[in-house]
Amino acid sequence: MIDSYVQDMGREGGLFQAYLDVQARFDLYSVSNAILIAAQCPEATKLADFDSWKANGVYVRRGADAITILEPGKEYQRDDGSVGVSYNVRKVFDISQTRAAQRPAPTTVRDERLLLKALMNDAPCRFAISNELPEGVNVAYHPQEHTVYVRQGLDAPTIFRGLAQELARAHMDRDGITCESPDFTAYSVSYMLCKRNGVSVEGFSFERLPESYAGMDARALRAEAGVIRDVAGSISADMNRLFAAQEKAQKNRDDEAR
Repeated sequence: MIDSYVQDMGREGGLFQAYLDVQARFDLYSVSNAILIAAQCPEATKLADFDSWKANGVYVRRGADAITILEPGKEYQRDDGSVGVSYNVRKVFDISQTRAAQRPAPTTVRDERLLLKALMNDAPCRFAISNELPEGVNVAYHPQEHTVYVRQGLDAPTIFRGLAQELARAHMDRDGITCESPDFTAYSVSYMLCKRNGVSVEGFSFERLPESYAGMDARALRAEAGVIRDVAGSISADMNRLFAAQEKAQKNRDDEAR
């Protein structure tokens, strides 16, 4: 199932976008599991196995088709002496397949300035305002200077989308990450970060994928998706550290005010 869906992802932008949507929601899941979820239940928001739902007083609807994902099993030694990890099939169900009351998932609405501050937290580059960027370019990473330049006068969502994209380039530059299409990878990272942080994704389009994707095998395409996942995860981790520090500081202020 994974390989056939991945091959289709490389040719159909809608399927690739569906994978990105799932990976954005399930950021800790592996690429393979995000692909499996996208192939079986792309609108999934909360997963658990039958027993876990039952333990929480929630019952799976009769006739619901389980979603198959993989979980790491035991290590084993290959014939060449290297160590591999076996995988076990796990059957899970989305909350939409249960009798649980469907409530909108709670969302954390953060100030636009805080989002931008978090996005730049621990970044592997400098930032500067520039009025000399080419026409139509709002944000650009210059690898020779390790600097992201931002056009003056932009609104916060536009800055976030552009910064996220160019920060992806800076992370790949710092870590020596190579991929088939750095432009598309950075674009996809920006999309995922916008989805995770409640920033509008209006204007993003995945109708045109890199032409080379159509000729790549499933393993290579999974590797491309893995770069997108890992770079987005690295930037998210930097952001989350700042969010955690802000929340701790606010809690301390609240405690002192009591």
